[in-house]
Amino acid sequence: MNKIEVCFTLENFETFRNTNAAVIVVDVLRATSSICAAFVNGVNKIIPVADFSEALKYRANGYLVASEKDGIKRPEADFGNSPHNFSKENICGKDLVYCTTNGTRAIHAAAGCNGIAIGSFPNLTAVTNWAISKNCDVIIMCSGWKGRFNLEDTLFAGAICEQLLNNANYSTICDSAIASVDLWNLAKGNLSEYIKKVAQYTRLNKNGNGDCIEYCISTDTTDVVPVFNGEYLTL
Repeated sequence: MNKIEVCFTLENFETFRNTNAAVIVVDVLRATSSICAAFVNGVNKIIPVADFSEALKYRANGYLVASEKDGIKRPEADFGNSPHNFSKENICGKDLVYCTTNGTRAIHAAAGCNGIAIGSFPNLTAVTNWAISKNCDVIIMCSGWKGRFNLEDTLFAGAICEQLLNNANYSTICDSAIASVDLWNLAKGNLSEYIKKVAQYTRLNKNGNGDCIEYCISTDTTDVVPVFNGEYLTL
């Protein structure tokens, strides 16, 4: 029987680390949703970096860079961190270097595990099926916000747990997984209304980026599953 666990923040991941587990990295608002949008629109590969100084080194060598700090596009970057930044016109057939406050750090934190995939509401069922195909334990790593719990990633974790627990090969005795499912059951009937409680909802609207939220909570709009090979994200 494969077990399911949910880690609420990337800073707490070492407590959950299991090299035999497949890891689904989640940053609903906005990194993992935007990564999925980029692959839908034909990006060749995405190089996630944890530190912006590293991103600038890539930019000096001709790479496109997408980056934000505290939800706001860095002036030195080519793009910000919203799905609409990654249009076909901007990124189709190109390589992209990506640096965000929480999400890209989470990707690197999971290095060494038995597969790392990018999860978002747009690819919910597709990434769940990827995890099932691995036939191993699953850890859903919520990026959180600067070391703190957040609602949106936990809601998504609950949605994945719900699907996995409908498969007879999976079970959980993880309190955070059970809490995630309970929270998802509260929200799923009207996610667009529930999401208004989220701190990041307020931050994004304050910074003029609230127009991305509808995309980020739209479920099963794509079957792309970006995976991390230790160097970059690809399909």
